[in-house]
Amino acid sequence: MKAPTPRTLLRYAGKCLGLEEYFRDPGDGRPQAMLISRVLREISFHAVEKLVQSSACRAMCVAQTFGDDALGYFTERLDPAVTRAALIDALHRAKRNKAFQEVRFVGLAIDGTTAGRSSNQGCPLCRPRRDAHKEVIGYHHDLATISVVGGGLTLPFDAEPYGPGDSEYAAGQRLLARAVPDLGARFADYLVVDGGYATAPFLHAAGKAGLPVVARLKSNLPELSQAVEKRFGSCPPTHVYRDGKDRVEIWDADDFDPWETLRWTTVRVVRYRQHKPDGSTIQADWLTDLSKRRAGSLSVYHMAKSRWEIENQGFNDAKNRYGFEHTCHHHANSILIVWLITLLAIVMERLYRIRFLHRGTHVACSADQLCLVFRLSLSRPRSPNTG
Repeated sequence: MKAPTPRTLLRYAGKCLGLEEYFRDPGDGRPQAMLISRVLREISFHAVEKLVQSSACRAMCVAQTFGDDALGYFTERLDPAVTRAALIDALHRAKRNKAFQEVRFVGLAIDGTTAGRSSNQGCPLCRPRRDAHKEVIGYHHDLATISVVGGGLTLPFDAEPYGPGDSEYAAGQRLLARAVPDLGARFADYLVVDGGYATAPFLHAAGKAGLPVVARLKSNLPELSQAVEKRFGSCPPTHVYRDGKDRVEIWDADDFDPWETLRWTTVRVVRYRQHKPDGSTIQADWLTDLSKRRAGSLSVYHMAKSRWEIENQGFNDAKNRYGFEHTCHHHANSILIVWLITLLAIVMERLYRIRFLHRGTHVACSADQLCLVFRLSLSRPRSPNTG
């Protein structure tokens, strides 16, 4: 196999992930240029302009040059549904290509994060940041995202922003109502969320969408928390497992009473206590409507731990490597479009690097190594000076 290049990445995304139509509209290469620029860790519209006006334009499959102002106009007017549909199509095609064949349980995770700080309010999505004295010290943007998790392949594929007067919980509900039906309930085996989403309306909505839920149990459900502590606190663990170098104790019971507004027959609660080699201990309680027959204690433990993938391989990577926090153009639709294009770049890069390049006996490369190879491939070799 030849060394990977941005052109081969785009060819893979077009043919194997079904993104050819997305790349053709518009036909001047703006989507390709923005996607490749994100993979190359170039996070500003000005950097995209410099790339397409250099010798790298051919490697990025760009038909004509354009400036950063054109990218501003483009992202202001582009319908987010187009990029969201491209992300869904890429995941469907990846699953048909058996990208998840070695994963026993494919999960989805929903969580919120903050991106794009500014000193002044520049768009309707800006939310005020306040100090300890409740004084406004700046503004930022908040959003909820949804990601495929489990099996070592984390693929964030949609985002829902929320502005003043809105909340992460409401944005997560909108995300659940839109993304899961588009993706299809049969795509994933479970939905994992933090304790803020462990409410009857959200759990009912997930059940209506066809997804069992694994949700963190916290103090916002005091009656259930007290019942769990009363039972688990006075009995030995149900199972003890080894997870790498860690020893994991698990308590598992599926006969807890639901709270008043929850339309479940019973509630299953799994507690894990993870003992690290350095002597530290991590303990957490999780509620679920998964039956013991469908998923054992160890499986629910791994489902619960997969929630951290959206934090570590989702938010952290997007912000530290792909410029997710940078505001290229302070316009509400432009900000959302750049977020979605960044997520599409992450999905393309990970499927290409982890599933396509790693075929056969090829050693898997890291995201940093692939970025370096791509950068080196952009410069065309100079002809020797024979004068």
